[in-house]
Amino acid sequence: MTTTTMMNGLFISEKALQRVETLMREEGRGEDYFIRVSVVSGGCSGLSYKMEFDNMSKPADQVFEDKGMKIVTDMKSVLYLFNTMLEYSDGLDGKGFHFINPNASRTCACGESFAV
Repeated sequence: MTTTTMMNGLFISEKALQRVETLMREEGRGEDYFIRVSVVSGGCSGLSYKMEFDNMSKPADQVFEDKGMKIVTDMKSVLYLFNTMLEYSDGLDGKGFHFINPNASRTCACGESFAV
């Protein structure tokens, strides 16, 4: 598995990074864990985001690093996620992670699914 640092890829905001680090610490996950992001069929717009912590690499993983955080995705998902930013909101409008995806042609009202 090769780590790629580039101008194009998957990114994480400072706020999301802080929240991810807090969650990993609270869950007792070591430094060998990373964020795995993927796109799956479903949701009202056709495609949904999936995010989880993982420590097992797969042969076809696409690996990016931003702000010291490793972000991993599969070959199919990287086509939908290229140049996407993982963001975290803790405001009154809702708490949680969301994706700012320049590839999405539309998103649903909840922001959890999209179409290209």
